[in-house]
Amino acid sequence: MKKSSSKSSPGKAQSQKPEKPYPDFPLSPHASGKWVKRIRGKLYYFARWAKTVGGKLERIPGDGWKEALEIYKAQAGDLHVGRTPRASSGGLDVKELCNRFLTAKQQKMDSGELTARTFAEYRKTTDRLIANFGSTRLVADLASDDFARLRVDISKTWGVYRLADGVQKVRTVFKWAYESGLIDHPMRFGADFKKPSQATIRKHRATSETKLFTAGEIRTLLAAATPVTKSMILLAINCGFGNSDCAQLPQKALDLDGGWVRFDRPKTGVVRRAPLWPETIAALKEAIRNRPYPDEKEHAGLVFLTCFGRPWVRVRKDGKQAPIDAVGLQFAKLVRQCKIQREGVGFYSLRHTFRTVADNVRDETAIRLCMGHSDSSIDARYVEQIDDARLLAVANYVRSWLHLPKPAGVKRGFCAK
Repeated sequence: MKKSSSKSSPGKAQSQKPEKPYPDFPLSPHASGKWVKRIRGKLYYFARWAKTVGGKLERIPGDGWKEALEIYKAQAGDLHVGRTPRASSGGLDVKELCNRFLTAKQQKMDSGELTARTFAEYRKTTDRLIANFGSTRLVADLASDDFARLRVDISKTWGVYRLADGVQKVRTVFKWAYESGLIDHPMRFGADFKKPSQATIRKHRATSETKLFTAGEIRTLLAAATPVTKSMILLAINCGFGNSDCAQLPQKALDLDGGWVRFDRPKTGVVRRAPLWPETIAALKEAIRNRPYPDEKEHAGLVFLTCFGRPWVRVRKDGKQAPIDAVGLQFAKLVRQCKIQREGVGFYSLRHTFRTVADNVRDETAIRLCMGHSDSSIDARYVEQIDDARLLAVANYVRSWLHLPKPAGVKRGFCAK
């Protein structure tokens, strides 16, 4: 029986491959045009034996085996024991630094130690480093004037608060490089690469429009929101939840019969416990009752899922690792629909609003526990437990500020048992 001629291309590709230059040559020619070697179950690529011309592989002079062997010898010691190869003798360049840093942060995100939002911010930072310094620029060649120009570039696109965060994240990248042994000395950023001063921040705050929602605006949003978005808004203004808090909230964290949520913050791991309003409980029950089927088993325990059964805040599972914040996107649509949009005001502003309003209760410790804020003071080490009445007082005050109608049959507090 004749074989189909349509499968002859792999044979041609095979015939184009060069022979090993000598019998015990450690590398093999791959169909991609590179020399490769499988180490600890993973395929590693080195220099090319061919380049692609017009969609076809053409062997390069000398087949590139000497270059491939040189790279392999330089990296073999690390690869065979499972380590990431050290920088080449030419020195660590900006691209390699950024790739190694993101790989380390990716591992932390995969293990749940880092949120998708924070990883996305780190990726923006490394992209900016490469755009400003160039991918092949040696880290050892970076000087204070380079960082001064970088700060100017950041300030052109970001405001005072984002500038401060951007400067800090750049410092984090190079601090990580030093502690990881990739550079021999701490980076010298120069006198100008600093966060904005507290005076600058105070002046900016004094001239900026408030980024809080009024009680009337929140009531308008609640009236127009879909059941799921309404649940998230209530969690934000009831308990100070943020975007990722809502997206990662597990059903086991809720005690809807008792009216409480106990959910350590995904961002920091700090303990958080807060009472739930009757409106929040009712909205959560409806959201769970009508929740879409999860696309993966690991998402089965989440309170909120998109119509595709995925988490509302996540990272795309592709080479770009782009962040997706459906909470912020959906809320932005609602704000535009209600015609109350303002620059810099988004879903996270609800958390700011909760904190600002709750501050009038003057119980800092109770507010911290509701929001999941850490307290590094000496006094905090001696506080073992906070009475529920203090947490109820915070929630009651914010609910009263929002002017929600008092539930029928409740004379003192909204969920007193």
